[in-house]
Amino acid sequence: MHAVQEPQVIRNYIGGQWKAPAGGGSTPSINPARKSEIVGYVPDSQIGDLNEAVEAAEAARRSWRKLSGAQRGALLFKAADAMERRLDEIGRTMSREMGKTFAEAKGETARGVAILRYYAGEGMRKIGDVIPSTDADAFMFTTRSPLGVVGVISPWNFPVAIPVWKMAPALIYGNAVVWKPATETAVTAAAIAECFHEAGLPAGVVNMVIGGGRVIGQGIAAHPGIHGVTFTGSNEVGKQIGQTALSRGAKYQLEMGGKNPIVIAADADLDLAVEATISGGLRSTGQKCTATSRVIVVRDVYEAFKEKLVSQVKALKVGDGLEASTWLGPCANEKQLETVMSYINRGKEEGAELLCGGERPDGAELADGFYVTPAVFDRVTSGMAIAQEEIFGPVLTLIEADDFESAIGLANDTEFGLSASIYTRDIGNVLSFVHEVDAGLVRINAETAGVELQAPFGGMKQSSSHSREQGQAAIEFYTSVKTVFIKP
Repeated sequence: MHAVQEPQVIRNYIGGQWKAPAGGGSTPSINPARKSEIVGYVPDSQIGDLNEAVEAAEAARRSWRKLSGAQRGALLFKAADAMERRLDEIGRTMSREMGKTFAEAKGETARGVAILRYYAGEGMRKIGDVIPSTDADAFMFTTRSPLGVVGVISPWNFPVAIPVWKMAPALIYGNAVVWKPATETAVTAAAIAECFHEAGLPAGVVNMVIGGGRVIGQGIAAHPGIHGVTFTGSNEVGKQIGQTALSRGAKYQLEMGGKNPIVIAADADLDLAVEATISGGLRSTGQKCTATSRVIVVRDVYEAFKEKLVSQVKALKVGDGLEASTWLGPCANEKQLETVMSYINRGKEEGAELLCGGERPDGAELADGFYVTPAVFDRVTSGMAIAQEEIFGPVLTLIEADDFESAIGLANDTEFGLSASIYTRDIGNVLSFVHEVDAGLVRINAETAGVELQAPFGGMKQSSSHSREQGQAAIEFYTSVKTVFIKP
């Protein structure tokens, strides 16, 4: 039995204060493991609330940018310390609110701590270069200026890591932030805002407005007081955000979908390849933009790989993410479960063979949650919807390749280009894959779902707006280069 916890009542964070939405509306955030359990009531904000947050950010940004990078970094270090003290609490809230296992949720929160500390250190790094002038009496150099007010729109699948890797660089480079977290994980988001509040950031430097995407998300993209918009989410919504921002000349950054391949070459270590396929494709219930979706296996080892994969997938334990024995939690919400089930049915209709999973699990203890058993499809061809469209759930599609060259062709046969991996012992295969695969993140003998905070992250083709997040690459979005020419 699980102890029943009273639902939290969450408020917006605007100008350093916790405020109920002006209209008083709220939305329940429910536990996907037990849909009868309400984790909290979160604001259903309207444009007036967003306007207030933008005004607070505008009022704060000029004094914030005047602080030295070291001074801003010291406050980010304090925010990291606050988050670290609450590691278990935030991880448990995340697991209750979106379903991933407690171990994954706690690990993600620890990653948020590391991201804050990384960018706190960026406050002491160089932000420009000295450039020789043709005028011998002149001095010329570059520096960087913050954009001003940055709108952050973050998804529910990584409710700590993604907003933190957007907000931390925005803040260290001197911007103020207006953040719209996903409504589904707004209780977790409030805990993050509390860490910034506890760290003592000046009022208005970080603002959080919770509400629907059509109102607050599009409102951020359209708001004349917001100078840059960074978004992670679906392609459909991302393109709307980008078009709206572009129409008024605002800077924008989009990280969107993926249909990520893992290629299994004939010389691969099949045990390691199976382990990476399962971890990359099914951890977090497949709800990662970098999750493995297409498993492209060279014919010579196809049957052996398939047998090992199916055997291990069948053994995975589905259940509540807070149970220590659970490997795979529920889908994050009912809509996502319906999407996953619709693709499983579509795969069958298209002629693919469902080898295992793809069903609502038996058992009274799981009947109240958004559970689905992990699915593996065989006899998948590259043109099928389940091989082309992002499912965002625990579904693996097996695609047989004639040889290594055709495997690379199949890997590139998609509109997406976020991440890709290969298992091989052949250095020639490695070099060919690195040069030829269309993906912003390429991993060799490792799963597709692995992003390191100090390295640039982003996709090719329809997976992104062709900018990069994280690492030192983040400075390119959050600042503008200013060239300075000085003559006595």
